[in-house]
Amino acid sequence: MAAASYRDLKVWQESMSLAQRIYAATCEFPAEERYGLAQQMRRAAVSIPSNIAEGYGRRTARQRFNFLENALGSLFELETQTELSARLGFLRDTDATELAATIRGLGRGLTALMRYVQEQAREEKTRYT
Repeated sequence: MAAASYRDLKVWQESMSLAQRIYAATCEFPAEERYGLAQQMRRAAVSIPSNIAEGYGRRTARQRFNFLENALGSLFELETQTELSARLGFLRDTDATELAATIRGLGRGLTALMRYVQEQAREEKTRYT
């Protein structure tokens, strides 16, 4: 994590954009879903950049990695919820396709960052043992 701030991380920037898109898309959900699936999707979407940011503030690479794992878990949760929303007809096909592509791309970026942080954790362990 050579970035000066978590705000400089591409995955954080992309996850913030994704969260905005999820908020916009869920505004169009049926009223009865306002506190159901729409709310779950919003929480999962917000959790992704939040965990990236929180992890960035941790002292050790192992701690950072744990928060990145949480972010990835929230991303998978959001991916499932997005697919369900599309199957239920709550999302337009074009929105569902674009969101799915964004989620997959973010997953690749997050996984790459996790590999980098995991290597840092190995180096820290070697250094301190």
